[in-house]
Amino acid sequence: MLLSVPEGTVVTYGDVARDAGHPRQSRLVGRVLSQWSDDLDLPWWRVVNASGRLVPGHEVEQARLLAAEGVACRDGRVVRGLRGGG
Repeated sequence: MLLSVPEGTVVTYGDVARDAGHPRQSRLVGRVLSQWSDDLDLPWWRVVNASGRLVPGHEVEQARLLAAEGVACRDGRVVRGLRGGG
């Protein structure tokens, strides 16, 4: 699912978990992305929490990557671009 998220679109950990058939496993999605996103070449920067918050400790890099795709961020959160709204 995550590989099919187009540039400029942001989804939540819950979206990814639900689409994978495990709707209550959003924390597991975060754990997998934190440990394996580079090895699996996953676009981790397109995933935020349910309130649009960027990855703690990686806000600057994530905001930069999202801005390059046209997604606005402010104060550590996505301003627009969440699937289904924003």
